[in-house]
Amino acid sequence: MPRLDAVIDITRALQADLAPWPGDTSFDYRLVGRIAEGSSVNLGRITTSVHSGTHADSFFHFEDAGLTIDRFAPERYVGRAAVVDLSAKFTESLGEITIADLEPNATAPRLLIKTGVWPDSTKFPAAIPVLAPGVASWLQRRGVKLLGFDLPSVDAIDSRDLRNHHALAAADIAILEGLDLSKVEAGVYSLSALPLKIIGGDGAPVRAVLWREK
Repeated sequence: MPRLDAVIDITRALQADLAPWPGDTSFDYRLVGRIAEGSSVNLGRITTSVHSGTHADSFFHFEDAGLTIDRFAPERYVGRAAVVDLSAKFTESLGEITIADLEPNATAPRLLIKTGVWPDSTKFPAAIPVLAPGVASWLQRRGVKLLGFDLPSVDAIDSRDLRNHHALAAADIAILEGLDLSKVEAGVYSLSALPLKIIGGDGAPVRAVLWREK
């Protein structure tokens, strides 16, 4: 079997101080059974939005007729992925993510965009960069089947029409949001970011990791 370099965890931790989308359900984990109190096991319960932290959107999240998360093939979320580092572009101001930004490194069927705009998971960003018009269809022509971000959304925080969500769905490109790419250099990796199989789900949490074969 091939030997692997160190696995890089690119998942934001689910914890009490994780900032939710404004108005959405916060993440909460608590023990409802404790060995110290006479239970045979420690038993936990979680309450959360499926869009907390690192997660996959289904197309049903923003389109009534769209695919639910259980209908996305697992193969979308496992395989070669290119990380594009745009963090230098957004150090002083926000703007759009353009085809020119992505073209030099769109070399795999899965593309992960590092912006560096959301460094602290306990503080929800007031504004984020978004895809420029035409990027989704360009990615489709390049054979991209998944697009991931270190951001809570592919659209502006105050967006009502969710232009980029709809454009990516029209291009049949799966969406990952809330990645932690802070320790990842640009390049091509292997990705595993399987969403939980929630029947009828509008999204699901994922445990996302990258690695390279030696």
